[in-house]
Amino acid sequence: MTPENLENTTAGAPAAETTPHISVEGFDSRVPVVIDLDSPRDGVPLVIETQSGLERCAAAIAAGTGPAGVDAERASGFRYGQRAFLVQIRREGSGTWLIDPEPFDNLSIINDALHGVEWILHAASQDLPCLSELGMWPDKLFDTELAARLAGLPRVGLAAVIEQLLGFGLAKEHSAADWSTRPLPEPWLRYAALDVEVLTELREELIELLEADGKLEFAEQEFAAILAAGLAPPRIDPWRKTSGLHQIRDRRQLAAVREMWLERDALAQKRDVAPGRLIPDSSLVAAAKAMPATVPQLLGTKGFHGRAAQREAPRWLRCIAAARALEDLPPLHLPTNAPPPPRVWADRDPAAAERLTTARPLLQKKADELHLPLENLLTPDYLRRVAWRPPAEISEASVAEELRGLGARPWQVGIVAPLITEAFLNPLPLPPKESREQNT
Repeated sequence: MTPENLENTTAGAPAAETTPHISVEGFDSRVPVVIDLDSPRDGVPLVIETQSGLERCAAAIAAGTGPAGVDAERASGFRYGQRAFLVQIRREGSGTWLIDPEPFDNLSIINDALHGVEWILHAASQDLPCLSELGMWPDKLFDTELAARLAGLPRVGLAAVIEQLLGFGLAKEHSAADWSTRPLPEPWLRYAALDVEVLTELREELIELLEADGKLEFAEQEFAAILAAGLAPPRIDPWRKTSGLHQIRDRRQLAAVREMWLERDALAQKRDVAPGRLIPDSSLVAAAKAMPATVPQLLGTKGFHGRAAQREAPRWLRCIAAARALEDLPPLHLPTNAPPPPRVWADRDPAAAERLTTARPLLQKKADELHLPLENLLTPDYLRRVAWRPPAEISEASVAEELRGLGARPWQVGIVAPLITEAFLNPLPLPPKESREQNT
């Protein structure tokens, strides 16, 4: 739906004057005039925070028609974890609803109201985990961010996609706000309501683009794959994601990072605060590299700082002391079946390097022809894995089987399996080592 068909979407906003033809290649915006989307068409709704209000909300949503736009706001960087502090839902016939999840054990009543309804989310992988914690999970999904990628749009943030396809300017100044704030300021609530205001219209426009390019089936397979995959399993040794950990080359120092990380995480959970607000990752790494033995030494360590650096200094020092006394130290690296970095392939396995360097340009050319990001045509890790450990007998069928086993969707397999097979059967020789070293 184009802006001139969206009646009363903005208070007193003029309709866009013209709607030129779309050109996805190079992408010409449909609307030359951008209208600020600054007020929900039905006004800013009250926040639902009582059981009776929640029941009223569920009944209204269930009585609505068509898909439902869904969004969630978190307090990343402020509170512990990634839970939702506001859930926004808009459905034709029921209007927009803002729900505060904090007073409720879960929002399963809302999930029941949406049974069988397609949910429209932007970058679903960001919101589905926190919605799942509330007992919410869609039966069917339309991800506008992923759809925009597949459609070949040059910018895929929500505000950018809305501007390109609908001609509305959507402010994003509150996206990084502390949504655990209570009461939520009215400008924040307006912002939250606007995030779901035109998701249904945006979905229609994206479907039109995808259908015109023959990519709607691509998108539907991607959406189904997201739902089938469910939530990612808990990360093994999450402390290993500490920023700057690559600086650690000693196992005892690595143990110190682990002990401090685990202590910080427990304290952050107890205080319901983001761990980085106690002491940042850089402080953990700095303290581990220095391995101080006294509080003054710890506080004098360059790079050790944070709100809880001085007050909790004895706590961090005990962690370092515990690491110093450990006999069973963590390995510097966990075992993995992933291929090594491609930069070393030429020396370790020249044949694998030839397969990879021959296949990549073919896939890039095809991605360009389809107006797709290469990573959406095929996950780069899948190509690396099949190039490093190809089937015993290379054929289109065997390559397709390998890709399916890795998780590639049918549409991807159908496009890339012939290209990868061609590359693997006819690899181009690597340039001389001297030439490769000059290029690097």
